[in-house]
Amino acid sequence: MSTFAPADEAEVRDAVAAAAAKGATLEVVGGGSKRGLGRPVAADDVLDVHRVAGVIDYAPEELMLTARAATPLVDIERLLARHGQALAFEPPDLGPLLGGEGIQTLGGIVAANLAGPRRMKAGAARDHVLAVRLVTGRGETVKAGGKVVKNVTGYDVCKLLAGSFGTLGVMTEITVKVLPAAEKTRTLLLFGVGVALALARLSELASGPLDISGAAWLPARVAARSGVGYVASAGAAVTAVRVEGPAASTLARAKLVKDRLATLGPAEELHGHNSTMLWHEIGGAGLLAGGGESPVWRLALPPSRAAAVAAALGEAVIVDGAGSVLWAAVDSPAGDPVGARRVRGLARDAEGVAVLMRAAPGPRASEGVFEPLAPGLAALTRRVKDAFDPRRVLNPGRMYAEL
Repeated sequence: MSTFAPADEAEVRDAVAAAAAKGATLEVVGGGSKRGLGRPVAADDVLDVHRVAGVIDYAPEELMLTARAATPLVDIERLLARHGQALAFEPPDLGPLLGGEGIQTLGGIVAANLAGPRRMKAGAARDHVLAVRLVTGRGETVKAGGKVVKNVTGYDVCKLLAGSFGTLGVMTEITVKVLPAAEKTRTLLLFGVGVALALARLSELASGPLDISGAAWLPARVAARSGVGYVASAGAAVTAVRVEGPAASTLARAKLVKDRLATLGPAEELHGHNSTMLWHEIGGAGLLAGGGESPVWRLALPPSRAAAVAAALGEAVIVDGAGSVLWAAVDSPAGDPVGARRVRGLARDAEGVAVLMRAAPGPRASEGVFEPLAPGLAALTRRVKDAFDPRRVLNPGRMYAEL
């Protein structure tokens, strides 16, 4: 196996074109932080694009940033912070969950379409991508989108690439919209409230006028692992609600949230650093990080069904997004190495979907990671793959064995 480390887009194009010409396959790697996410890739060679990095253009007044795909996310976040701005979709850090190796990059976050607890308010990573440049599996350079929000005609290739895990093209340049960072943040905590009652109240708040940007529930066992003292020492289930924005508005809305939670018990408040730490732990499921390669699932659910699913999955869960997202660490029963039949069955019965976020390479290959595709959707997925990568050069098998 050879490793190619191109320095720019032209060298990426040459490497992919050469692989396509000789019928070879490539595992695409940027910072390497998400190699454990998705099915294991069995490729002939490695295309390491970590040198295709650096901010190209940043216009704070235009709320727009363009960077090469392998630019470390931490560099982008520091640059934005100096101008009082941020990536509104709150990219989660899966490092603790997946083993802590590698460096998060802008391209990796977009390729996996990852967003944190603020997704309930700000949307997914793909909703913030304005333009991309990429090299397809044909060895062709393609540009899609533009540096303004309303610039989409025909197929939205930017959204197609987000969540494709590098199976359609090698992104070399990405333009994202950025937004002002919150001036103030408050997180309200309740202790000892059961999952059903907590999620009912969180759902009311999420659909109301208070513009909350985080709504989560942690069972006592998981809360005890937090690095935030108020949470770790609770000795009970923890319900968390976040409000943020301009100072006066945030303080007023925090008081209203506290008033609406008052019937469930007294609320504590987290400010600044502690609030940031808690939502970082929730967004990256770091509170479930123990257990090496033990299976961890992420379920997307109708919020009204989340309480029942959480109760069925036990005490090693995190419920986020007012019930729309559920993380679960599960046992591996005999004959069901990652609990796939049980977890996918629960998700399906609740009209949701389940993704295997962490497991050993063997079970990820044999049991699959993503929800099995219905025949019609599988046919459409194959046609899209044929259009971008007909020779199956890029990340073979990363999402589905046949692709």
